[in-house]
Amino acid sequence: MGKQKKARKYATMKRMISLRDQRIKQTERAKSNMKKKADPSAIKEREVPQYPSCLFFQYNTQLGPPYYILVDTNFINFSIRAKLDLVQSMMDCLYAKCIPCITDCVMAEIEKLGQKYRVALRIAKDPRFERLPCTHKGTYADDCLVQRVTQHKCYIVATVDRDLKRRIRKIPGVPIMYISNHRYNIERMPDDYGAPRF
Repeated sequence: MGKQKKARKYATMKRMISLRDQRIKQTERAKSNMKKKADPSAIKEREVPQYPSCLFFQYNTQLGPPYYILVDTNFINFSIRAKLDLVQSMMDCLYAKCIPCITDCVMAEIEKLGQKYRVALRIAKDPRFERLPCTHKGTYADDCLVQRVTQHKCYIVATVDRDLKRRIRKIPGVPIMYISNHRYNIERMPDDYGAPRF
């Protein structure tokens, strides 16, 4: 008589005792989730985000010369490709003094791109550009720009990135600068700020 082969059981779990079992101590037992009936006479509270005081409907009263423009990584790269001087082209677009701003995240992103984008890094380190320090963790520039624009509505965002544009369009009162036909254009800018209409 040979040794009887035992069939192996696959994907079997050890049986666990339920947390509501009577054998478990009262303190360690899971509480039964009894739903409380909602009181119809209770005052209902809703969390409504506070609307910024700088906005008059979609019109942003904080925008005005000199314009502070948050620059994205790809905007610098595309400007170099189109052979556009950043500050001069911004002034040609808005007919006013422009101060390009670069956050630490955008700077880190350009540095990560390596030797191929050293011209972009050189432009970003221009003394005319204002550096904005970042306090958050990580170096994802898109989130950083969206968060900054949501908090302070005094910026114009310069980007060519479609996803970032889509995210910024959801925030009221923030104009977007982009490149088309070898020049800078602006969208969602109020009429009385002198931006050209196309």
